[in-house]
Amino acid sequence: MSKPQDLRNLGLKATIPRLKILELFERSDIRHLAAEDVHRLLIAEQLDIGLATVYRVLTQFEQAGLLERHHFESGKAVFEKNAGRHHDHLVCVDCGRVEEFYDPEIERRQAKIAKERGFAIQEHALYLYAGCLKPDCPHRAARKAAEKPGDAGNSDGN
Repeated sequence: MSKPQDLRNLGLKATIPRLKILELFERSDIRHLAAEDVHRLLIAEQLDIGLATVYRVLTQFEQAGLLERHHFESGKAVFEKNAGRHHDHLVCVDCGRVEEFYDPEIERRQAKIAKERGFAIQEHALYLYAGCLKPDCPHRAARKAAEKPGDAGNSDGN
């Protein structure tokens, strides 16, 4: 999908920022990226693409159906490549890690509950917020390490 013609087929001009941002989503190991994450990755690749351009391109990609926007626990929008298949999300309240899952039983139960109440589900998003039960969770340790530099001298919450 990162070929110029693919973007043109969606009515989008194949600009360098669009191609680079789409390429990031296609090759990134991290499936859910905020605009700031995308911008940081572009800068790391020595690409001079401004944050405003990143926001604009992400919105255009969402409108074209290439990306999906989610608002997890932080309220900050994150985007993921639209893989064309439904899935739900499990969000760790300790480290912010997001895991995707699909459970046919949950899907059946939701449809049954909606039908019993006189509805037919057209679209839905399920986000489960949970604390990690793993005592040695590597993601929790990584998050704490990332927060330390900015927390110095700020223990009173200001």
